[in-house]
Amino acid sequence: MSEAQRVQDRLERPLRDLRISVTDRCNLRCIYCMPSDEDAAPPSFLPRSKILRFEEIERLTRLFVELGVRKLRITGGEPLLRRDLPRLIERLRGIDGVEEVALTTNALRLPKMAQELADAGVDRVTVSLDSLKPARFRKISGIPEAGIGPEAVFAGIEAAQAAGLDPIKINCVVQRGENDDEVVELARHFRGGSTILRFIEFMDVGTQNRWELAKVVPSDELRARIHEAFPIEAVDPIYRGEVARRYRYVDGQGEVGFISSVSAPFCSGCHRARLTTDGRLFNCLFATESLDLRTPLRRGQSDRHLLQLLTERWAQRDDRYSELRSAQTPPRRRAEMYEIGG
Repeated sequence: MSEAQRVQDRLERPLRDLRISVTDRCNLRCIYCMPSDEDAAPPSFLPRSKILRFEEIERLTRLFVELGVRKLRITGGEPLLRRDLPRLIERLRGIDGVEEVALTTNALRLPKMAQELADAGVDRVTVSLDSLKPARFRKISGIPEAGIGPEAVFAGIEAAQAAGLDPIKINCVVQRGENDDEVVELARHFRGGSTILRFIEFMDVGTQNRWELAKVVPSDELRARIHEAFPIEAVDPIYRGEVARRYRYVDGQGEVGFISSVSAPFCSGCHRARLTTDGRLFNCLFATESLDLRTPLRRGQSDRHLLQLLTERWAQRDDRYSELRSAQTPPRRRAEMYEIGG
């Protein structure tokens, strides 16, 4: 293994996962990501000229793989809105060294695209679902009252399962007073199937979601609620730096996970980098600064030069925002969730 492949940051964290945002647009306006009410600034979407082309994404990804990246996750916005996405998947899956290509989606376009994505090389998908109640689903998703409901997400999940994209992970962002009363019902709904439900603590990503610590429901509280209804026990992590803490139902009816970025940060094991739609590298979901890769890429800089930029940026990394966060943490300008790709 070359010296480049052994790159580590200042906290001795390697680079293993790359999250690639392929669009900043979405067909929903979830309140924790891209709020749409009058108090939030309207999203300013990128013009086409600033969005990385497929060949540019592939070239940069090859360089990240040289540095040690083995797993790719395609994100957005809503990645299924990116035209001809399966062609990009095929290109990325063909890179020597890539072990897995995953995708995070709201599932609304999966009924039409699941099989094509699977054929192109997607290994698994993660689906967002924050409520089983139609009216609440529409409120959290920021869509008109007469719009779609959770049944549209279930249709996407079924299409993904039929295409062989199993096991599917279901992500639920929990906010106190918003949907935390559904935690046990969500667990009941997904128990016994092949899907894996994961509860995510409400995070202060971006600046528009009105985050406050009082809205965070700690994972310990969620675990206690579920354990009372359906006893669970801890499961050992599959690999170092695994984001979700996994638990299995004692009666053998599957497992559930908890992502505790606020109450139990996992910064020490974080080995994820994020490439935005317009070609900026973020070392942390909560970072205030990024590295512009699109400009040197389009100015004709060599792979060697770009690789040096990536190596130097990761080697200088010391991000651990979640470990330092507190109720007194002052607000600061951060990239919005739909810009950086959660």
